[in-house]
Amino acid sequence: MRASLLLVVACATTTARAWELNGRAEGFGVAQLLEEDDVQREVVGTPEYEGSADLRLMFRDSVAEWHLIADLVTLYEVGDQFAFISSPENTLDQTPRNDKLRFMDLTWTLDEGDRHDVIQRFDRLAVEYRAEHWGVTVGRDAVSWGSGIVFQPLDLFAPFAPTTVDRDYKNGEDMIKVDGVTDGGGDWQLLSVFRRKLDGERTTSVDAFGAKWHGAIGDTEYELIGGRNYEDYVFGVSARHAVDGAMARTDWLVTELDGGGTKVSGIANIDYSFTLFDRNAYVFGEYFHNGFGVDHHPIDLADLPQPLRDRLLRGELFTLMRDYTAVGARYEWHPLVTHTLTLLTNLHDGSNLVQTQLNYEPSDAQHIDLGYQRDLGHRGDEYGAIPLPPPATGLTTGGGSQWYLRWAYYW
Repeated sequence: MRASLLLVVACATTTARAWELNGRAEGFGVAQLLEEDDVQREVVGTPEYEGSADLRLMFRDSVAEWHLIADLVTLYEVGDQFAFISSPENTLDQTPRNDKLRFMDLTWTLDEGDRHDVIQRFDRLAVEYRAEHWGVTVGRDAVSWGSGIVFQPLDLFAPFAPTTVDRDYKNGEDMIKVDGVTDGGGDWQLLSVFRRKLDGERTTSVDAFGAKWHGAIGDTEYELIGGRNYEDYVFGVSARHAVDGAMARTDWLVTELDGGGTKVSGIANIDYSFTLFDRNAYVFGEYFHNGFGVDHHPIDLADLPQPLRDRLLRGELFTLMRDYTAVGARYEWHPLVTHTLTLLTNLHDGSNLVQTQLNYEPSDAQHIDLGYQRDLGHRGDEYGAIPLPPPATGLTTGGGSQWYLRWAYYW
């Protein structure tokens, strides 16, 4: 199957009327300082080091209304996590290491060892047909729903974690997507995402089927979504409105659980861009309610509700409790140097996570990011050291701090 996919790309290259090949090279390194009783520190010590280098080749081909999309990623990763976790599911930059949960298996291992992996995968491989007012996409591509800045309750398809550093390309999903525009200015989307169970079995019980409508009432944009994700029915609404130069948004999702019960999650945020001392500046604030989260403290990992566990394992959620805020700012110290600061706060236990980053762009084609992240919480807090359940009595997970350095070059 892999050979045939490469053949398709090669043939398209020679027969297409218009094609282009772009790319990105990236290097990413992390040094993490673990807490004294962290379970990972017991295995690998501290600091813990992780590093990766990847090459992403992005091929686009067009013949009349037909388009081919193919992004091939080759990634080398090395670090202490291989000693701690025998088979990590995701790489340092949140890329899946395998496609066992996806419909198509487009990932393979080139080399592996005790402390490294070299994998190659198609993160995009899709055929698209575009007519004047509608189009259809079949294959692996990315899709995003909702308008959250840090938290994404409406995004059910490989959302970014709140602290993800590399947000250049969202992970692709195996799908059929039909979308279009209307004469009245609205647009719509029909979506089917195909998956597999943990054992590799194909069944519609793990798929997603949904529809989205985007329109406007006066100066307010809105989106309505509905569908089924795994075995739960979901209904969502999103609204955006300009307020005195700022943009205010809100997203809310209602989930009807297959096992009974209803969960409501949502965000409300506002952001504003302005100039300060003749330099560009930007600020935002966001509130997030996680309807699947717990409200008791300290956190007991052995007592998390099953719907929350499922979404944590699937990478749909990244928080354990119910209510959070996120505030942040960005300032341009120099046309080539930008500084960002983000603070996440758990409103139940009062713990915080701070992330700050300095961005340098020596040219239009490359940038360098130097960042620091730290949990500011006590033992038992979410952004602190969370005690592990027996038999790991006395050990914790989380907490600590990390430094990271990222370099990217585009062509």
